[in-house]
Amino acid sequence: MSVPEGHPPITGPKTGVLLVNLGTPDGYDVKSMRRYLGEFLSDPRVIEAPAWLWQPILHGIILNTRPKKSGKAYEKIWIRETNESPLRLYTRKQADSVAERFKESGILVDWAMRYGSPSIAERMAALEQAGCRRILILALYPQYSAATTASVHDKAFDYLRTRRWQPAVRTTEGFHDDPAYIEALAQSVREHLKDKPAPEMILCSFHGLPKENLDKGDPYHCFCQKTGRLLAEALDLGPERFRVVFQSRFGPKEWLQPYADKTVEELAKGGMKSIAVISPGFVADCVETLEELAIGLQETFHEHGGEDFDYIPCLNDGPAMIDLLEGLICRELGGWIDRA
Repeated sequence: MSVPEGHPPITGPKTGVLLVNLGTPDGYDVKSMRRYLGEFLSDPRVIEAPAWLWQPILHGIILNTRPKKSGKAYEKIWIRETNESPLRLYTRKQADSVAERFKESGILVDWAMRYGSPSIAERMAALEQAGCRRILILALYPQYSAATTASVHDKAFDYLRTRRWQPAVRTTEGFHDDPAYIEALAQSVREHLKDKPAPEMILCSFHGLPKENLDKGDPYHCFCQKTGRLLAEALDLGPERFRVVFQSRFGPKEWLQPYADKTVEELAKGGMKSIAVISPGFVADCVETLEELAIGLQETFHEHGGEDFDYIPCLNDGPAMIDLLEGLICRELGGWIDRA
């Protein structure tokens, strides 16, 4: 059957994968930070407050004070060579490496940010334009939360609402207890510490959430605890040498505990001289790990009598991370592709 004259070009259906991370400002200047924070803090999945109450506070107070402070944090860790944040650099490298793994299969791999650029809608449109009729949305959050994974899915579905001919879309619920993920974390700890004296304590730090999120049924806290337990078991460490803590409190509400900064202060005041910190809630280093933990938490430890502080980097674009992503993608594309 011939194609009618003037009909849009038709390509064979392809499968696409979109890796999505949290987001990043385009720069650390006040204007870029205000734009980024405005989008991030306007997400009702992040700030669960009525818009009529929250928006005046956001635009009247927070976006007039916080961008400058946050910009200084980003400035400390900004990558001058490529003029981007570490999160953007590593997410891009992850996507490039995974794309190479699937090149012969014809699967297209792209990346996006939930907040900032490139946006989810922009890259989903690009995959569609490249002929993808099936798209896997892989949110790069190991531990599912409504504030992170669900927000990515919301944005993807918002894009689908604009499409007359929607592609088939799959999502994932995270990989907090995936054996390959746990082993990759354990191996990263072993490799980082292999030529160093063993720290007295390893802190497993996750990004915090308001405690009310847990009370409302968000499984994030449980998933973090399971990741921590499995990692401790893989490293053969008991509670006297391994603890789960939560970082990044914001606002007056009670957040998930124990708090990372308070724990570090207590350990240092109690006479502990050496600790190491890993942050398994992030698959790529970012301002929360490089500035808040590697710099800020280290300062807290030293200020209260601690001596040796070691930050263990995220998996970033290392071979173990690319292997993990390849395995997750193959699993989630079951039935869409056949790949040995």
